[in-house]
Amino acid sequence: MRRLHILCEGQTEETVAREVIAPYLQCADVFVTRSILTTKRPAGGTSCKGGLSTWGKLATEIRLLLRDSSITTLTTLLDYYGLPSDTPGMATRPPGSPYDRVTHVERAMGQAIGDPRFLPHLVLHEIEAWVILGHEALGELTGDAALAHAAQAIVTDAQGAELVNDGADTAPSKRLLRLYPRYRKTSDGPLVIAEIGIDAIRKGCPHADAWFTAVNTGLTKQRR
Repeated sequence: MRRLHILCEGQTEETVAREVIAPYLQCADVFVTRSILTTKRPAGGTSCKGGLSTWGKLATEIRLLLRDSSITTLTTLLDYYGLPSDTPGMATRPPGSPYDRVTHVERAMGQAIGDPRFLPHLVLHEIEAWVILGHEALGELTGDAALAHAAQAIVTDAQGAELVNDGADTAPSKRLLRLYPRYRKTSDGPLVIAEIGIDAIRKGCPHADAWFTAVNTGLTKQRR
């Protein structure tokens, strides 16, 4: 069986990987494991999990995971929004669409690690883009039809959930919190994503769709 390991930015992403992505890929005979990024390894103490502060820490985690020869493909579930400025490719992003810019950074990350088993993936712009895509499920979860309509309008105005921008006040998570101050990232987010399912995310999010295609391609290549 092919093994895909997903390195997650935090608890929300880990829940989505476990509860939504793993069952989806299991149908393709893929065994999915996951871990949360370790941000601190104190000597003799407990490691701290979640959050991304520097490329150096992320690169260390990636290289440690790649020592495990049982991993067929290693990928990431990290937000493009808020990515550390020292991440390869960030300083040289080309003008153009967000799709071109995020793909440039992912490619640079892959080149910096230099292992064919590593498939970088950044959620454009953050995992709440998948949540606002599921505006109907969000409305049902909260019992608030007005919230569902408002989230739908955000996606429509941006011409796609992945195109809701990454400004400090206008990123998907910031918009959600303004619309619904009681929004709980670690529980509400995964529930909405689970409700709409991966097929809907692939249909509404071209960058996510390309990732799932690349995951399958990478797993197939490594198996040969």
